Amino acid sequence: MRKTVALFLVGSAMSTVAMAGFGSTAFAEANITLDAGGGEILSQKNAFQRWYPASLTKLMTVYVAFRMIESKQVTLDTPIRITALSAKQPPSKMGYKAGSELTLNDALKIIMVKSANDVAMAIGETLGGSSDKFAVLMNEEAKRIGMNNSHFVNPNGLHSDDHYTTARDMAVLTLQLRREFPQFAHFFDIEAIDYGGKKVQPNLNALIGRFPGADGMKTGFVCPSGYNLIGSATRNGRTVITVVLGELKLSTRATKAAELLAKGFETHGTSITIDNLKSNGSPELDVAVNMRPEVCSKTSGSDTWDGKDLEGHIVAGSPYMNRMDREPVAEKVALLPSKVNSLGMELNRVPVPMPRPDRASLSDARGTAKAIN
Repeated sequence: MRKTVALFLVGSAMSTVAMAGFGSTAFAEANITLDAGGGEILSQKNAFQRWYPASLTKLMTVYVAFRMIESKQVTLDTPIRITALSAKQPPSKMGYKAGSELTLNDALKIIMVKSANDVAMAIGETLGGSSDKFAVLMNEEAKRIGMNNSHFVNPNGLHSDDHYTTARDMAVLTLQLRREFPQFAHFFDIEAIDYGGKKVQPNLNALIGRFPGADGMKTGFVCPSGYNLIGSATRNGRTVITVVLGELKLSTRATKAAELLAKGFETHGTSITIDNLKSNGSPELDVAVNMRPEVCSKTSGSDTWDGKDLEGHIVAGSPYMNRMDREPVAEKVALLPSKVNSLGMELNRVPVPMPRPDRASLSDARGTAKAIN
């Protein structure tokens, strides 16, 4: 068994995946890079190893929302209400008060740029009826498109031992988003959001505006996951996607993704695709890696790199990334106006009544989407 694992984890500094779920390893990583056109695998390491996605989860939240828009259950103008539960979510968050509302359009921009946990939870509760019901939709969609080793328990990616994915599965989701919903591609390369006054939030994805051709997709971090990033870039009509999981530092998730993307553009002709990529089936792969001891210990030094650009993003040290020597272009987001009564007291807006999402209509909206197995 140990020999089989070692063969699969070529180039990894991890001693054994079986122990990783219990936080006993020094370092682990997983990644996959592929051509978005035909799904050809350009490189991969530990692509089937179970991992905690952290805020990469929000890509599935967005996917479910897009499916509901397509099936005409909601629109981009649908009010998303901040509930008491969503308002209590830990940072990163917008800090909106319970009862506040914003459009789904603005909510999606916020979770893609700032990765706000309160807004992601509000999307799930509004569109699904509750966080738990929305998670059911997330898992149904994951199964439908061929994410065979993923399970979601919430819409924002806050840690749960039962909330996991793999690099391969996140690549499947990223491909599906790009193939099914090219009309919504603008949500993934927003440089910044402006939510009033001087409060401009640059995109947490440091590739945007710095790696030539970068056009997505999402970052994620919790202590057990390490620093995760899904990056995509398009050059001369060719799009390359990379999924990077388990970096020890904020800086290296961006520089690692940039390196993999750059090398991906130089690679052609592989016969292995996301459809026929196979796991070795080792049982250790089904134990999620836990990076907490390495990433969040007092001595880990996970954020000590000081090469930052004008927004504080760390980009120094990568030959594949450029410094952004201008202010990022910001898109405005805002809460919907509050209603007031005759005494001038604010009243919570009444959300648009919506039936519980019809799962059948989600599946049938476009016919059966191509499953990537």
